[in-house]
Amino acid sequence: MTLLETLARGAGAIASYAAVGVILMIVGFYVIDLATPGRLSEVIRTQRNPNATLLASSAMAAVGLIVAASIWSSGGRLAEGLAGTAVFGLVGIVVQTLAMLLFDRVAGISVRELVKDPELQPGARLLAVTHVAIGLITAVAVI
Repeated sequence: MTLLETLARGAGAIASYAAVGVILMIVGFYVIDLATPGRLSEVIRTQRNPNATLLASSAMAAVGLIVAASIWSSGGRLAEGLAGTAVFGLVGIVVQTLAMLLFDRVAGISVRELVKDPELQPGARLLAVTHVAIGLITAVAVI
C-alpha cells in the first residue's frame, strides 16, 4: 500500500468515526433534552442555565470516552469498530438515562428541577460526575 493510499484510508476512518461520534453526541443531547423541561438548547443558550450546561457537557464527555475506547479496541477493523462504537455508544446513553431516572427515584435528585434552577446545584455536579463515571466504566468495558 502506498503512502497516499494509507493516508486516504486513515482519513476515511477518522471521518467515519467522527461522524458516528457526532451522531451519538447528538442522540445523547436529545435524550437529555427529553428529560428536561423546555428545549435544552434554549435553556443553555438563552437562560444560560449552569445546571443544564453541566449535565449536557458531562453527557457529551461520557459519549466521547465511549467512542474513543471503541476506536481503540477496534484494532484497525473499521467496519467492526464503527458498529461497536454505535452499539456501545447507544448502550452508554441508555445507561446514563437510567442513572438519571434512578437518581430521581432513589436520591430525589430531579433533572427537571435542577434545570429550572438558575444557580449551579450540588445535584447537578453529582449527576455530571455520574455521567462521566458511566462513560468511563462503559469505555473500559469496551476495551
